[in-house]
Amino acid sequence: MKTSWRSASLAASAAALLALTTGCGQDGGPAAGSQNVGATAAPGDVGDLGTGAGAGIGAGANGTQASASAPEPAGKLSVSTNAEIGELVTDGKGRTLYRFDADTAKPPKTTCENDCATAWPPVAADDALAGEGIDKALLGEVTRADGTKQLTIGGWPAYRYAKDTAAGDVKGQGVGGKWYALAADGKKAEAEDAAGLSTRNDPELGEIVVDRNGMTVYRFLKDEAWPEPVSACTGACLEKWPVVAPVEADDTKGVEKKGLMSFTRPDGAAQQTIDCWPIYTFAGDKKAGDTNGQGVGGTWYAVAPDGKPVGAPKK
Repeated sequence: MKTSWRSASLAASAAALLALTTGCGQDGGPAAGSQNVGATAAPGDVGDLGTGAGAGIGAGANGTQASASAPEPAGKLSVSTNAEIGELVTDGKGRTLYRFDADTAKPPKTTCENDCATAWPPVAADDALAGEGIDKALLGEVTRADGTKQLTIGGWPAYRYAKDTAAGDVKGQGVGGKWYALAADGKKAEAEDAAGLSTRNDPELGEIVVDRNGMTVYRFLKDEAWPEPVSACTGACLEKWPVVAPVEADDTKGVEKKGLMSFTRPDGAAQQTIDCWPIYTFAGDKKAGDTNGQGVGGTWYAVAPDGKPVGAPKK
């Protein structure tokens, strides 16, 4: 059969246009030949759309439903640590992997299709490798409605989040109250609640006490501990040096239990002590790890685990 030059040219132009529309402007978009359903809409926080959501979108002439996109390969999986979330699974490019509460793990089942799968691209199972911290036995796959294989971890289908644009991003954590970063065992990645009082190793001061929020704890050298705690910080002083509220002994980590008690201040407020010494935080510390109160006025010092003031001049 003879083909005219004009027909061949049109066919080549159409092929070139198709290549551009499926490959340009899409960060990690679908593989060639897949249908890019919903690509004209910016991905949103789609957290409650299941297989029935967006019915009819991308339906073919025979009434079958097209996939939102072909799952993108996972690569070598590993475990990363996020300061707020804890340990979570990342793909070969360092991107966070998520699970969806509307899915199931026993048996594995995915309910995120269409617009949902545009906002939460499924992770392909084909090339997934178990890196350090990942148990190979917990890796599996589930077949999606379009026949593609999606990675599962501990039975839970794995996704990425379209708004995570850089390695280490966790913008999908908690979206809609249904999306959570995946832990290596398939559970939700959630950091353990910090102790009411614990310690951290400061590069300049050594081991010092911090509160539940990681804020440095201080002592005031004008206070008294014996025969009972007495605070010399009153009035306006308390605006700069808020008292640490009482903490249960079993809600501490690394802090000496001897003399760990609370007392009632003259204004009726209760205050925590370490080794019977009243403790405070500093309003000038704006974030966890700050030690701006250290040495202020020659009377305020960070607290060691045994209650002693760190760096205070010896008497």
